Amino acid sequence: MLLICNAVTTLIDETRESAADLALVDGFVVSDAIAATSESDETEVLDASGCVVTPGLVNAHHHLLQSAFRTLPGTRGVVMSEWLKTMAAAYGAVGIDPELARTAGLVGVAEGLLSGVTTVADHHLTWPEGCDDMGIARATASAAAELGGRLVFVRGSARDDPEQAALSAERIVADLVANGEGGVSNDGMLQLAVGPAGVHSDSEQTFRLLGEVAERHGLRRRTQVNEQVDVAIALEKYGRRPIELLDEWGWLAPDVTIAHLCAVTPEEIARLASTGVTATHAPGCDLPMGWGIAPVAALRAAGIPVGLGTSGGGSNDAGHLLADARLAMQVAPLVGPALAAREVLGMATEGSARGLGRDELGHLRHGAAADLCVWDVSGVADAGVADPVAGLLWANPGRRPKHVVVAGRVVVRDYELVDHDQRELASRLSAVLATRTA
Repeated sequence: MLLICNAVTTLIDETRESAADLALVDGFVVSDAIAATSESDETEVLDASGCVVTPGLVNAHHHLLQSAFRTLPGTRGVVMSEWLKTMAAAYGAVGIDPELARTAGLVGVAEGLLSGVTTVADHHLTWPEGCDDMGIARATASAAAELGGRLVFVRGSARDDPEQAALSAERIVADLVANGEGGVSNDGMLQLAVGPAGVHSDSEQTFRLLGEVAERHGLRRRTQVNEQVDVAIALEKYGRRPIELLDEWGWLAPDVTIAHLCAVTPEEIARLASTGVTATHAPGCDLPMGWGIAPVAALRAAGIPVGLGTSGGGSNDAGHLLADARLAMQVAPLVGPALAAREVLGMATEGSARGLGRDELGHLRHGAAADLCVWDVSGVADAGVADPVAGLLWANPGRRPKHVVVAGRVVVRDYELVDHDQRELASRLSAVLATRTA
């Protein structure tokens, strides 16, 4: 058993806090810490004095491979069509294979854990013709497992052959979660999903065939909507906006999560709400790319659960979800009502988890998965803060957790990975890139 004690406060979920100690038994939260301690043969104590405890953050939209492709020349201050060409050229020059997927995945997952992300959804979209697709999926999954983080691996598609993409998804499911229910491994550490990049790159057939794979295996479906190029291409090619196309193609449903959603109309919000979809806000990508700001308050008011994601290093050079939560809170008044810090923390935790269909993640109620972060609020950056929970976002930009626990196991202690040296992981990726670009 792991006992989290002496915290300033524990954020149970978006609306509730507790001053009581928190007990984690066999990878789950137990509400009665005193009873759990008396029944446990062995108890490890994690002192949270001067700290706020929150659920582990859930990054609902990321591209881990792009951890190897940050701040590339030609990817800043350009339209998305040019950005796509630059990224494609970089992928081609380096070569996408299991080795790169693993080294980039280790860096991306480690970066997430060190900033409080206990679950990351990796929307993998880059599958060069003839690539080792099984090897890439296995390499990414093994990277997350080695570090102790939870992974949602999304077999994406970006102009892939529809039938090949569907066959690849079938193979990956059979290999990685053959015995898992709903695409989730028995231990809950790995989940599979499918997701075309968007209507700007993938055909109706791709959406249909990947949707059939999802239906056969109970997988979640994910895609991207209303990025800058998305709306323009949909109007030019089909004469309709992306959300209308998704509705026609059967991709507006409760098992679907849509990322970005910039510049959606009130009518489109009503249509989305009526279908039961969930949404993912990615301001750390959307703003610097010039795509706009998703109207999060309006989406939530319509009853659409909203999560939070960082997107990848090609557009957002940090996988720091708490920093993007702060950004989401700060820019919300530009497109609607302000969002409270607790609301945005709820998006970064349980809101994201709902989009993954994972009721056990993103909160610390009894029976929840034992994923949490311990944030030190005793320093000068938090001095004078009246509300330490709100202060997690308002104060101390770039804040990182002191300790991180996943499935009841401490994976970050005193700001460092428990089982790995982050500098060695960074050096390994730099060496791979240097060798391939020499």
